[in-house]
Amino acid sequence: MDSLTQIVLGAAVGEAVCGKRAGNKALLWGAIAGTIPDLDILANPFQDVVEQLTFHRGITHSLLFAVVVSPLLAYLLKIIYKRDATTYMDWFWLFFLGFTTHSLLDCFTTWGTKVFYPFSNYAVSFHNIFVIDPLYTVPFILCLIPVFFYRKEDRRRRWWTFAGIGISSVYMMITLVEKFAVNNVFERNFKDQHIKVIRYSTKPTPFNTVLWNATAEVDSGYYIGYYSLLDKGKDVKFKYFPKNHQLLYDYLQNEKLQTLLGITEGYYTVERQNDGYLINDLRFGQLDGWGEGKEGFTFAYKITPDHNSLKFSRTSNNLKKARSLMPMLWKRILGENPVAN
Repeated sequence: MDSLTQIVLGAAVGEAVCGKRAGNKALLWGAIAGTIPDLDILANPFQDVVEQLTFHRGITHSLLFAVVVSPLLAYLLKIIYKRDATTYMDWFWLFFLGFTTHSLLDCFTTWGTKVFYPFSNYAVSFHNIFVIDPLYTVPFILCLIPVFFYRKEDRRRRWWTFAGIGISSVYMMITLVEKFAVNNVFERNFKDQHIKVIRYSTKPTPFNTVLWNATAEVDSGYYIGYYSLLDKGKDVKFKYFPKNHQLLYDYLQNEKLQTLLGITEGYYTVERQNDGYLINDLRFGQLDGWGEGKEGFTFAYKITPDHNSLKFSRTSNNLKKARSLMPMLWKRILGENPVAN
């Protein structure tokens, strides 16, 4: 999830663990604990594109990191606050739960989180919430704000904290129920439209859990379609994208290329360009896939052959264009078809 959401969750965890003894310091250090796993991005300047993709949500999001680093930071805070009522175990659980809830929350998004690294490179991903979701974050913030204004002994601190945790958790469970419902809709459409699906993946579109995307793999390509819970009917129009995986056959022994293709979980298409190839990561869809579908994919990587090696770079997104598409996205969320209109 986005940094603000992780800060809010971390602060709530800190308050729940030792707010009675630490007061607002628990909120502060909880917020810091919720931020620390994402500091892996500080390594970006020293890595190439593929290394950045591999390292992010890796070791700092793992259970091993929580087990090893939490005792060290707890010991440090116990020294700093040695005269406080807080104990070593207070600070240990603040950091351990701050790290693990951060990773758990990331698991619900599309990118994938290597919770079991380095013992396994499997990236856990439930694909049921977008990385930025105001309906998850804003109520959580509103519940946490009053906590700052009560004394640490005041029971209302705990009431507001657990209200925020409870509301956000219920919303997360609702998104899982929604995912189950939209999966049924997409599966019925696959059957009715005689699409022989090998596998498929569904996920919500940006900033909401009403409009959902499905990417279905068939032998020669992928079908991508969108369905809103507010649509008048349940018929889904799919757009077909050829795989073109054969374009990369001559380069498949390149380790970094194998790593990049693994990151996409096999959901990718290839396009030939003048000086190389473009790999589209289908997991995140097109910039305007729910509309006209003329824009590029949100995550795409350029592969340029260079003698006996390959050069990798990521294509840049047109943020100005993305902002201009927001009114159309909102209409599609509400069940309208801005293209047809």
